[in-house]
Amino acid sequence: MRIAVLDIGGTAIKSGIWNGKAIEDLRECETLGSKGGAYLMESVKNILHTYEPFEAIGISTAGQVDPMQGSIHFANQNIPNYTGMQVKAILTEAFHVPVAVENDVNAAALGEMYFGAAKEYLDFLCLTYGTGVGGAVVIDRKLWRGSSFAGGSFGGILVHPEDGKPGEIFSGCYENYASTTALVRRMTAIDKDLDNGRKIFAAMEREEIKRAVDAWIDEIVYGLVTLLHCFNPTAVVLGGGIMAQNYIVEEIRKRIGGWLSPDVRNAVILQARLGNLAGLMGAAFLAEGR
Repeated sequence: MRIAVLDIGGTAIKSGIWNGKAIEDLRECETLGSKGGAYLMESVKNILHTYEPFEAIGISTAGQVDPMQGSIHFANQNIPNYTGMQVKAILTEAFHVPVAVENDVNAAALGEMYFGAAKEYLDFLCLTYGTGVGGAVVIDRKLWRGSSFAGGSFGGILVHPEDGKPGEIFSGCYENYASTTALVRRMTAIDKDLDNGRKIFAAMEREEIKRAVDAWIDEIVYGLVTLLHCFNPTAVVLGGGIMAQNYIVEEIRKRIGGWLSPDVRNAVILQARLGNLAGLMGAAFLAEGR
């Protein structure tokens, strides 16, 4: 089955064709989300036209998604006027094929469950660290989406209430301290040239850089401690481009045990295997109708 798949992020849109075994003809372009939801959907249609013919479409997208309606239940102002967008209906009308739409982290979790790090697990959490911190909950190999499709919004864990301000969403919360954005903010305060993960980890021989990275890893651990006690999962999958750094995952494994009660220490901390393909592969899985 030839399936066109897109992963719509706040910065980039990844696209390709799922041939039943792998993603081929992989491409990437800017989202240009600030131009709004209507502009984005036109871009999506233009991308899809370049892959024709195909038998189905799978969409992984930023925002909270109603997967039954294939619509955007809520999206922040990174993509203005995306909330309420009827993605499935728009693409079904344009291409006359089945369309599956899912939140990007949920899609990544499905990708890791069927093709990646979590293949052996019935229950697990999936977190992605990037611009923010995204999450997904899998119970008995099924996504748990919450009552309003916001289940797994782990970036909102309140970890530093002393920094929080009521009315300012996510102030004092996990993603402000544990995201890749937070890491870059720490580093550019020390050295303005360290503005991405690659540069940061290339500079780890500098004592002040390693110390700052280690403090950021502690912030990651704080949120995971809360999640492990709340969910008691069998495993936690850590994704996002920054988690390709083995040092981070190894340090999390070393540090987290001391914060956990004995009954939740069985959780396995896993490094995501699919990288930037996880969302695309999860979208392909859904579009196949599994």
